[in-house]
Amino acid sequence: MTKQSKALDSGWTLRLTGGEAPAGLERLRDGALPARVPGCVHADLLAAGLIPDPYRDLNELEVAWVGRADWRYDTVLEGVPDGFERTDLVFDGLDTVARVLLDGVELGSTRNMHRSYRFDVTGRVRAGSALSVRFTSAYTEAEALRERLGPRPNEYPDPFNYIRKMAAGFGWDWGPTLVTAGIWRPARLESWSTARLASVRPLVTVAGGDGRIEAHVELERTGTGAGRELTLTVEAAGHAVRRAIPAGEDGAVAVLEVPDPDLWWPRGHGDQPLYDCVVVLSDTGTGRVLDRWRRRVGFRTVELDESRDEHGTAFTLRLNGEPIFARGVNWIPDDALPARITPERYRHRLRQAAEAGVDLVRVWGGGIYEDHAFYDACDELGLMVWQDFLFACAAYPEEQPLRGEVEAEARENVTRLSPHASLVLWNGNNENLWGFRDWKWEAALAGDSWGEGYYLGLLPRVVAELDPTRPYNAGSPWSGSWNHHPNDPAHGPSHFWEAWNRRDYTDYLNDVPRFAAEFGWQAPPAHATLREWLGDDPLTPTSPGMLHHQKAEDGNGKLDRGLAHHFTAPASFDHWHYLTQVNQARAVATAVAHWRSHWPVCAGTVVWQLNDCWPVTSWAAIDGAARPKPLYHELRRLYADRLLTFQRRDGARVLAVDNQSPEPWQGTAVVRRLRADGSGLAEERLPFAVPPRSVGLLPLTVADFKDAGEELLVADAGGLRDVVLGRADKDFAFPAPELDLRLDAADGTLDVVITARSFVRDLLLQADRLGPAAVADRGLVTLLPGESVTISVTGLDTSDETSVRSALFCVNAAEGVPRP
Repeated sequence: MTKQSKALDSGWTLRLTGGEAPAGLERLRDGALPARVPGCVHADLLAAGLIPDPYRDLNELEVAWVGRADWRYDTVLEGVPDGFERTDLVFDGLDTVARVLLDGVELGSTRNMHRSYRFDVTGRVRAGSALSVRFTSAYTEAEALRERLGPRPNEYPDPFNYIRKMAAGFGWDWGPTLVTAGIWRPARLESWSTARLASVRPLVTVAGGDGRIEAHVELERTGTGAGRELTLTVEAAGHAVRRAIPAGEDGAVAVLEVPDPDLWWPRGHGDQPLYDCVVVLSDTGTGRVLDRWRRRVGFRTVELDESRDEHGTAFTLRLNGEPIFARGVNWIPDDALPARITPERYRHRLRQAAEAGVDLVRVWGGGIYEDHAFYDACDELGLMVWQDFLFACAAYPEEQPLRGEVEAEARENVTRLSPHASLVLWNGNNENLWGFRDWKWEAALAGDSWGEGYYLGLLPRVVAELDPTRPYNAGSPWSGSWNHHPNDPAHGPSHFWEAWNRRDYTDYLNDVPRFAAEFGWQAPPAHATLREWLGDDPLTPTSPGMLHHQKAEDGNGKLDRGLAHHFTAPASFDHWHYLTQVNQARAVATAVAHWRSHWPVCAGTVVWQLNDCWPVTSWAAIDGAARPKPLYHELRRLYADRLLTFQRRDGARVLAVDNQSPEPWQGTAVVRRLRADGSGLAEERLPFAVPPRSVGLLPLTVADFKDAGEELLVADAGGLRDVVLGRADKDFAFPAPELDLRLDAADGTLDVVITARSFVRDLLLQADRLGPAAVADRGLVTLLPGESVTISVTGLDTSDETSVRSALFCVNAAEGVPRP
């Protein structure tokens, strides 16, 4: 019979078995409460009303005890079907340190959140069997290993580098400290006979226009199955190949040739055809199907160009031979309790990324290897995936038991994710090679292991063995060898954090990196998100909830110093909230437009970050309640196929006509120098013809300001615009904003038609102030006198002009746009 699977997703209970609990919750030691599988302890306690929501106010501190306690999950099994030789108990994920017992007998133990586990329970499962999973606090394991192996540098206080668990769960500069435990991925009983597919690893390549699937299969046999010949069948794209597996062999490779398949491309470069790949294992003698594996694959080639040139060392992804300017975002776990993330949530968030013009998502090394649903969505949406191995911002010991866990984890996840066409790069770590050189680790380590052996030894060997179809990069940042500084912008991927931490976003203009893999600027969440999750009254930048939901070191100080370079000090919270969001969008725009204009020397920008895992002031473009910030809308402009921006070359201002589309861009750019009242001072018309995937630089003759405090430059071409002021906003003579409004409501959409009677800088309609579900279709807009814009708002029952005006902000009058 074909393998059968029984999900273990009901009937679970949870109880406390060790550690301290607050007064009133000691009863959890004796009385069990319902538990959800997949799930985690925090979610179960929250569902039972036994802990406050850790995302609200300062509740994170009140639930800290949960992560230091020990817990036990129990269920009663229904038995297994008759007629099978073997039964396995399978856990796709246990978080993290656990003992698994069946009828009181231990089956095994675990210490890695990022692996699956399988236990042979043949003949031991009956109706009424008691299954128990007993979790020890991750702190207990990590602190014990730290004591045994010695201290290692860590940029955060908790010992996450001593345990194979989601590092961000121990707290980060954007995330809460919620150290989870639980059966966080599906569990099941599998019954099978003769043999099963232990792993399937399809290596998909293209050569000479024809596709090739090299299916590497590992088998597990029963005792009676050891002497049987088996048949392996691989099917895809209307073609099939069969291969006999002789008795006694536990591995096989079957090669399927697919003539002239349609190629998978990143979004914006072509379509994303996907083909069902089915691998069937059968008994040759009886023809009986034993096991079946199915995933979708895509045909494409991936290369990483790291050639040397006059600028340094390239870092350019090539898909199907075509060099790609990567328009990327960094991805963190979308919930601090990752078991709560559903396939629908993955798809929604990734669709938001695609709709913003993103074509690459970097899965950051302090999180998790995401569920297949994440990569499935990326496959379909044409989002390239840069996948970090899970090491971040710390020195990681290389002694046992960690080294064995790291290798097993890497082997399993390289195999698991290999079918996905979207996966284009394996990356060894986040910032650890840089940290060794610049963060005073070398002296502190005094020769102790710290992870270099993983990044430059173990992991590249695993990738070369298991997935030679994809490139491997040792780290981000990394310059390719110790011959260069690890974060040298001229060599490989670079991170840019001095602008945010110590300088100003204009600092981005001082470098032309080969690939900008991290950079960003903070801003608070949407106003409705703050009101939903914080009870502060009044709400201020330094009110208790706001400060607790600002995890960056001196985060508010950096926000304020960043504002001071460009704006006068905000007079109210609403003013501060608006201006910090404007500054975030402008900071990222400065970097992306500058670096993008230097294509192909710079081959990509990966903004930190797309998403949040809870409601927090952070670098995200979409806040923790899934509301887009102005930065999200700005990304739609910055990552569009065509971008028009003022830039500088050799000290002179030029107009960059950036064409990342597949078609030539021909037209005429109109550049005007205006006074703040909108009157014209000078104008020039610049014909241009820019080939596909190229940047044209147009010299200017009208770019010199005569009275900089009252003048601006405006460039228009092909419906695109860029605006540059002669001085910083705080020193510019803005006119008072004068706006006429018209509201048109129909079919659940409110169209707000705004006509400017004066120059209006960075106009923003904060739709969530009109209603918590309201969403506007655009962000910051700059209007010249006489120009109009229509902002469409959905998710709103009704509104009037007074309320709309109260939700409108602009740099001219950040306290809200006054009535005429």
